[in-house]
Amino acid sequence: MTMAPMGIRLSPLGVAVFCLLGVGVIYHLYAGVFSNHLSYFRQKKKVDLRDLLAVSVEAAQLGGKEVKRVREEDALNEKSKGETKEGAKELLTMGDLQSHRKMFNLIKNTFPDITVYSEESDSKADSVSWSRNIPDDILKLEKGREVSADSITVWIDPLDATQEYTEKLVKYVTTMVCVALEGKPVIGVIHQPFTGFTAWAMVGQGTNMVSRSSYNLNSPKVIVSRSHSGEVKNFLHTAFGNSTTIIPAGGAGYKVLSLLKMNSGQPEPIDEADVYVHITFIKKWDICAGAALLNALGGHMTTLKGENIDYSGTPLNKGGLVASVDVDHKAILEKLPNWDPSKH
Repeated sequence: MTMAPMGIRLSPLGVAVFCLLGVGVIYHLYAGVFSNHLSYFRQKKKVDLRDLLAVSVEAAQLGGKEVKRVREEDALNEKSKGETKEGAKELLTMGDLQSHRKMFNLIKNTFPDITVYSEESDSKADSVSWSRNIPDDILKLEKGREVSADSITVWIDPLDATQEYTEKLVKYVTTMVCVALEGKPVIGVIHQPFTGFTAWAMVGQGTNMVSRSSYNLNSPKVIVSRSHSGEVKNFLHTAFGNSTTIIPAGGAGYKVLSLLKMNSGQPEPIDEADVYVHITFIKKWDICAGAALLNALGGHMTTLKGENIDYSGTPLNKGGLVASVDVDHKAILEKLPNWDPSKH
């Protein structure tokens, strides 16, 4: 008896189940590999804030050495790069450029994934690298506070107070680095190239600065920009009275230091102010580091209207500023007359 051959028939449902099983096997085989690769790339884009503080200090100090060297060699080669809104010349010197090259490249070479803004721009690369030396007082801070690189904005001022630098008024000169996290200043470094002193802070972690023992708001000493001290005089007398002492000074970094307790060993004593006020536009690389230092000490730096300044995005702060520490900041703001920086 002859039997007919039997045919194998696969239903569409069976084919689908078979394919899904195959995909499942492949997924389980390679999921671990893909996961490891993804984890690797995520780790590459994380930044330890303590390391970033140490690099910021080193960058400010390296830049400061260039600033000091160029000034001592009298090789400034100064030129104008334009004018401020108030009509003051914005100068550029070799000190600015050489400092920028060291500071910008050190930070970018160490943390290539973070955004860095500098007051200066220059296409010349520098292979400078981090020494990996962490100062003892910074070593005491918490290690391992890692944040996403794309949440960080770094602001660099390679030479604050360039005008005064050209006039040999070097006590006003600083180099500065600030780290903002989601627009909020969390690390600030202000370095004095001609004294060698470096002020630093990490908000919520520590600082090497302290506020002074007392401040006076009844008849305050207010520090302001040298470039428009006449205009701000009427503003401050309206706010605080005619007995207000007005201190014209160069450099936003210097003005913040004037609010704090400084080492008595300074070659030239630093001014002591109760409040810092600026009534026109100002760039974020000028003020971010100071904001971080004050925040770390419980102080404040706001616009003239009391708004917090967002240290991400565009470099220009259009709201002016008021800075203070260990005083009633709100009480200061309430005394200020109405003022629109965009009209001055």
